Amino acid sequence: MAAKPVILVTRKLPDSVEQKLAQHFTTILNPDDRLYGTAEMLQLAENADAILPCHTEKFSAGTIAQLPARVKAIANFSVGVDHVDLDAARQKQVVVTNTPDVLSDATAEIAMLLMLGAARRASEGERLVRNQQWKDWSPAFMVGHQVTGKRLGILGLGRVGQVVARRGRGFEMKIHYHNRNPLNPEQAGDAIYHDSVEALLASIDVLSIHCPASEATRGLLNRERIALMHRDAILVNTSRGGVIDDDALVAALQSDVIAAAGLDVFNGEPNSIHPGYRELDNVFLLPHIGSATRETRDAMGFRAIDNLVAIFNGEEPGDRVA
Repeated sequence: MAAKPVILVTRKLPDSVEQKLAQHFTTILNPDDRLYGTAEMLQLAENADAILPCHTEKFSAGTIAQLPARVKAIANFSVGVDHVDLDAARQKQVVVTNTPDVLSDATAEIAMLLMLGAARRASEGERLVRNQQWKDWSPAFMVGHQVTGKRLGILGLGRVGQVVARRGRGFEMKIHYHNRNPLNPEQAGDAIYHDSVEALLASIDVLSIHCPASEATRGLLNRERIALMHRDAILVNTSRGGVIDDDALVAALQSDVIAAAGLDVFNGEPNSIHPGYRELDNVFLLPHIGSATRETRDAMGFRAIDNLVAIFNGEEPGDRVA
């Protein structure tokens, strides 16, 4: 009987995922959920035929060049693949996969939570109650913004964006969007297409960002574009921190260029996020938990396993990105 391929799993995965993985492969697990440095990860990879990482592990061109020749695949436990140099992987003939589709509902839920939390000043209110600083009620107390019936702009009407649009319609919101190209009516529904980011931002009350992180989208929400939004506008980001120019957004929130923001993702997360966010009352902050439901994390793991099974069976994996 041929030996099972060996899979290096860089983070602690749900028990059900690790158990299923062990049915098909020999596993090198990380039960303590330590964040491996590059050198340690490469050392562990000496005994692996594939790596199952998360977005917390960075596969630069230099790291991929140092991967042992026996490593045939990087099967990501994530949708985003901005942590992997795909060109370098193709050059080394390392297959790269991701886990699309299964995160859409959970991420859309977080987008709606951020939208409502930012609009209704949830961070401020929670602190008042928790710190016993809530003293009274009056008509002027904790007045926020209503989202019902507002114009929801979606930057990137892909899988997640389309679910957010459906959730927004439940609040009677009118959907606007920008993609590189307009979608067909079956996908877009009644959403209004804008052919530029600038046109979208000038036409909405709430912006929800769902475009992938790339060199083309890095710093996309800069000072000039944020200034196109009106003073009562709300910005929500569940995609990647790199899409936003942090200095520009902090300055806009400090000077009331826009009303509020809800953020689940950050540049430099978790330890080096912009300190200005922590000092602002009009930002609702979450620690990158868009996919953090039991159902979704299981589904992500099972999808990564399906990709690995296909690769080692000599088949084309369903979620190949490189």
